[in-house]
Amino acid sequence: MFSANSLTVFPTCLADATGAMLVAMQPLLSFAEKPQPGPLELLITYLPMVLIVIVAWVLLYRPERERMRLQKELLLSLKKNDRVVTGSGIYGIVANVERDTDRVTLKVDDAGTMKITVTLSSIAKVLNDSSEVATSSPS
Repeated sequence: MFSANSLTVFPTCLADATGAMLVAMQPLLSFAEKPQPGPLELLITYLPMVLIVIVAWVLLYRPERERMRLQKELLLSLKKNDRVVTGSGIYGIVANVERDTDRVTLKVDDAGTMKITVTLSSIAKVLNDSSEVATSSPS
């Protein structure tokens, strides 16, 4: 059926077809043969990303960490008879601080009969005499 001559022709045809395909794909393969980028190209590529991370840290993370540190110091220094404002806007005077159960009892009226209990973390700020708004009497 098959002669030895026909078997030797087939690999030759295959080699010619493969060579023709490689010649046709030469423009596509030339993109893959780029040299490795130098240090300047790497610096230009990655410098904007590094700058964005640094700017985000300076503008977002650092001020928030400072605010959290100040709030923690405020809560640690909270004591009886401090005038405070809660996060929900309730003004009161500290009657009792229970740090182990994370509770603060506030007197919310002048007579001291009305008391509420809130969590320690709900205290937004401590008022002192200079931060209170003076009430003006009508003249």
